[in-house]
Amino acid sequence: MVLPSPSYTITLRVEAPASQRATSNVVSAVAEAGAAVMGVDIVHSATKKVVVDVTCDTVDAEHGDQVVAALNALEGVKVLKMSDSTFLMHLGGKIEVRTKVPLKTRRDLSRAYTPGVARVCLAIAENPADARRLTIKRNTVAVVTDGTAVLGLGDIGPAAALPVMEGKAALFKEFAGVDAWPVCLDTKDTEEIISIVKALAPVYGGVNLEDISAPRCFEIERRLREELDIPVFHDDQHGTAIVVLAALINALKVVEKKMEDVRIVVSGVGAAGNAIIRLLMAQGARHIVAFGRAGALHRGATNGDEYRNWISEHTNEEGFTGTLKEGMAGADVFIGVSAGNILTGEDVARMNDGAIVFALANPTPEVDPIEAGQTAAVVATGRSDYPNQINNVLAFPGLFRGLLDAGASHISDEMLRVAAVAIAGVVSDEELNSAFIIPGVFDTRVAEAVAEAVRAEAERHLAEQADTAEEPVTV
Repeated sequence: MVLPSPSYTITLRVEAPASQRATSNVVSAVAEAGAAVMGVDIVHSATKKVVVDVTCDTVDAEHGDQVVAALNALEGVKVLKMSDSTFLMHLGGKIEVRTKVPLKTRRDLSRAYTPGVARVCLAIAENPADARRLTIKRNTVAVVTDGTAVLGLGDIGPAAALPVMEGKAALFKEFAGVDAWPVCLDTKDTEEIISIVKALAPVYGGVNLEDISAPRCFEIERRLREELDIPVFHDDQHGTAIVVLAALINALKVVEKKMEDVRIVVSGVGAAGNAIIRLLMAQGARHIVAFGRAGALHRGATNGDEYRNWISEHTNEEGFTGTLKEGMAGADVFIGVSAGNILTGEDVARMNDGAIVFALANPTPEVDPIEAGQTAAVVATGRSDYPNQINNVLAFPGLFRGLLDAGASHISDEMLRVAAVAIAGVVSDEELNSAFIIPGVFDTRVAEAVAEAVRAEAERHLAEQADTAEEPVTV
């Protein structure tokens, strides 16, 4: 059963007879229609009529219409207007640019702009590295998309993707103080996307690729990492992988199993699945079987692209060739980044004792979390209305905070791994249990811990590079 959600909060402006009974009937009708009443406010009162605003959470947009119909059916009651709080939040966009310096006098203007700014321009022209110190590049990330794989909506285009990218930018600022800006590109051409991002790069200290469909996203990230001198991060891949690893580290503590011993089933071999598998292996996982639509990926199979082929060659050492349901038997861990309702509680029951289930498809998980919880020891989803939410916001703000603070030019697998370990470490042994394996998204300790871990690793790598560069060359 789907419950009312803050994602579908509506405010109904309702005219009703001026009596206690009539207003009580209004509230009762909203509740009986299945909405959760959050507040009732009198807007206008007269001798015979009152106008009230009723704020309530609904299940979806259609449910809101049903609530309106229920109210209009009451004698003497009329819904004058329905406002959707989510749309109201987006009016005019969710982010803005503000100045950090005063511009009140001619003296201010002469330093911030002409003629004083010319000296700063010339300093950067002489030493381009100074752009990180003297411009917004020091603290700014581009959130780049082509709108081809937006949330669960698919290919909706760059303009329709903009609200998501604005939200991402807001999260960067709120959780880590990073200034981020949406860059929504009206092209699906891989080479054109690479070229545009390279041309924009001088403004930014990092690039966050977002909601670009696979397998194009792999090539775009790989090329940009090779050709740019700033970190490039595809959040749909690596953000998900970081938080999954963090959650699994703690879940394994709960069930007292080791990463190198457990048999891990991964459903979904797109962007997220590929990155999850690689990062789990970096943490020591040895027994992974990945499943696509056609069943288990295994050595010798041709899977359509080099990324699935890599999975085939580096996982499933036993050569299992069956279906996902068959593969669940005897598994210790299930990680789903695929599609909703593809498994049942009975499938989970065939896993080993102390099973761990991460059903991350949104909005509908691969298996009903309540059914899974009947036999699994630990259950996590991507949803906020169940315990143990796997949410990328735990990773990307702190990650980029650390990268920017270190002046990093790239992202390594080790940086991703230490970020995951840092997130896991925020949950103390005293706090850890089956319903709390991952910190909450509003826990301020998370971004700080991730930033510190990534900064230290980035600085270690930079120092290592510097030492190598100073070594004499033997001829």
